[in-house]
Amino acid sequence: MLTDELLDAAVGLMRGARVAVLTGAGVSTDSGIPDYRGEGAPVRTPMTFQAFLSSEAARKRYWAGSHLGWRNFGAARPNTGHLALAELEAGGVVPGIVTQNVDGLHRRAGSRHVVELHGGMDRVLCLTCGQHYARQAIADRLSELNPATDLDVAIRMAPDGDVEVDDVDAMVIPACTVCGGILKPDVVFFGEFVPADTYQAAASLVQAADTLLVAGSSLVVNSGVRLLELARRRRMPIIVVNRGITKGDSRAAVKIDAGTSETLVAMADALLG
Repeated sequence: MLTDELLDAAVGLMRGARVAVLTGAGVSTDSGIPDYRGEGAPVRTPMTFQAFLSSEAARKRYWAGSHLGWRNFGAARPNTGHLALAELEAGGVVPGIVTQNVDGLHRRAGSRHVVELHGGMDRVLCLTCGQHYARQAIADRLSELNPATDLDVAIRMAPDGDVEVDDVDAMVIPACTVCGGILKPDVVFFGEFVPADTYQAAASLVQAADTLLVAGSSLVVNSGVRLLELARRRRMPIIVVNRGITKGDSRAAVKIDAGTSETLVAMADALLG
């Protein structure tokens, strides 16, 4: 739980410092987007990049589920934690945010310097020619190509905006209008690497900071662990805010086992008055 002692200790490490922030799925749960690994999260087998590339049936299954999930996923709104981080950036405390999330909620909350390690679900990429599309434009094309698709079915949304569906044989998926290539949401699938320039942007943000705040991440994904290790090697104070244990707990100067929204709001109130 969030105590005055833990809050004071964390704020003491942040006051007068440049605080780089690394966020995970726990920051977005209060916006209605579930966590992969939180308590009660269902066991899932996410789409891998290899399966997506090699099988049209896999692509149909992915796009059918992602199409149904996009309406709710795209309608999610920033919560008070996202807004608090935007305020901390505007107030000069946070120079930028590195996020493992693909929901775009930091940008929608007003944060200006956001490095999206795993990309964003609101963008679609052609794997052949590199053409980018707005996700809503592809959603509109999917609706036109599949007019019988029932968008009002009860769905269970996942952290990546996907849902579970069964019968996808009749699904028609759009191709790139420029070259006819395969379209894929501009996110890092399981089995893909974070682009080198994206990771370097994240590492540069951490290297230029004095303190690292990890919020809502269990630090299971390698990209987050690498940034944590970068901070540790630079002997930066590390603050971890997350419900439950994380791989960074032993390295943290302060660990707060509490909700990210309430904690980030309390931090912003203390630092910005």
